[in-house]
Amino acid sequence: MGAVIARLTRAEWTKLLTTRVWIGLLLGSCVLVGGFAALFTGFAGSSGGGPDGQGLPAIGTADFEQLALGVSANATVLFVVLGIIGTTQEYRHRTATPTFLTSPHRGRVVVAKLLAYLVAAVPMALLVIAVDVLVVTVYAGARGAAPSLSGDNLRVLAGAWAALVIYAVIGVGVGALVRNQVGAIVGVLVYLFVVETIVQAIPAINSAYKWLPGGALEAMTATFGQTDLLSAWQGGLVLLSYGLVAAVLGTLLAVRRDVV
Repeated sequence: MGAVIARLTRAEWTKLLTTRVWIGLLLGSCVLVGGFAALFTGFAGSSGGGPDGQGLPAIGTADFEQLALGVSANATVLFVVLGIIGTTQEYRHRTATPTFLTSPHRGRVVVAKLLAYLVAAVPMALLVIAVDVLVVTVYAGARGAAPSLSGDNLRVLAGAWAALVIYAVIGVGVGALVRNQVGAIVGVLVYLFVVETIVQAIPAINSAYKWLPGGALEAMTATFGQTDLLSAWQGGLVLLSYGLVAAVLGTLLAVRRDVV
């Protein structure tokens, strides 16, 4: 069984590398993170930029360094899209049938996809984080205080890296659950940018935010104005649980549903 999954995983890497989707999403992630890092550093120390009229932390402070290095976690939205496309393209391009005929054990196919995108996300996440570190180090250094890469700053970077990888796995699971590529991507975007924002804004339910993927992500990296969060390791476990649930449910449904 291990040899079969290894063969299927290599096949998934071949599919991934023979398309330009991963290049576009990786470049988009780097541009997104680099742009936000530059903006955050450029406006650091300004007044009135935060909640309740608070300004952005000044360069050289621990808050600035952690928040600036945590910007790399913004690319999670593109990593989850990468995972979704990796699964749903089989149905969109009508290649699911030959794929499942090649390996009738559908569960192994989904497991191979999970492993392939998990491993592929590792170096991609490292590159995104490197862009964040480079921009912040150069720009903040030019303004008088480059951040150190140790202590809490290193924890933030490690948390962002883990989150990017986990979100790619979540994307594979969501794609296996929904199968419709546009529907899955739109649904994820609505959840991330609308549902979680609404939960945060309603006092009666905002305590639940810390248990959602967004709250877990902030706990793993850094947050601006959000105090009711889990610890970093608890946030990591919560986000990992979401990834495992998405993977298990996606595998189970792929096994049981007909290919259309």
